[in-house]
Amino acid sequence: MAADRSPKGTSDPDTGVWQGQTVARRFVAPDGTVVLVGRTAADNDILTFKLASQKDFWLHVAGESGSHVVVRNPEGLSRLPRETLRFAAALAAGHSKARKGGQVAVHVARVSDVKKPRGMPAGKVTLARFESVRVRPSTEAP
Repeated sequence: MAADRSPKGTSDPDTGVWQGQTVARRFVAPDGTVVLVGRTAADNDILTFKLASQKDFWLHVAGESGSHVVVRNPEGLSRLPRETLRFAAALAAGHSKARKGGQVAVHVARVSDVKKPRGMPAGKVTLARFESVRVRPSTEAP
């Protein structure tokens, strides 16, 4: 009997699916760019280190717990367009414990600058370099 030797499902970085499991909410920025928002700490790790490409952009609210946000970057842009950056940063702030705040600082980095030292808990990372942007939190597309 020919059985499927892979018990795991397929993965699709543009929809936030890893091995058949949805690990991220999918949003589309005004310019059509795909923005993925992790659901749990474990999903954040999968999103950042398994689904995301090294050239994608990564965002996270500064100083609080929250979702990892990945902006897909298939064209390899060196910077995000301003409107897309603000859209993704607002999602990062809105899907964090800082969601009830006014202006919130959000760190922006390349996925290649996000590291997970051995032994760190799920969702925790370090950044080699980043910039910050201040935005009002949002949990949905405009």
